[in-house]
Amino acid sequence: MSKTTNKFSPEVRTRAVRMVLGHGGKYPSRWAAVFSVSQKIGCSAHTLNEGVKKAEVDGGRRAGVPSKVKLKDWSERTGSCGRPTRSCAKPPHISPRRSSTAH
Repeated sequence: MSKTTNKFSPEVRTRAVRMVLGHGGKYPSRWAAVFSVSQKIGCSAHTLNEGVKKAEVDGGRRAGVPSKVKLKDWSERTGSCGRPTRSCAKPPHISPRRSSTAH
């Protein structure tokens, strides 16, 4: 079981991110906006800032790999048990070396 839990619903997290992005111009810096909104909803500023950055990547406003691509890529690389498929594959066939004295 994971040590971290999501105390906030996806709707609350989405709204907090929208608040930061929408009202960021009213604050002297982006961090000030993140800090202010995080205090209002009761989460850590770091967590909210990570959510804002993820939303920017997913929206194409920031460089990075969008969440949907990461999930798709991971599901293609893992088998049904969730382990990487490479670990379940058979090792490649290796031909035995021939002796230099044999003809």
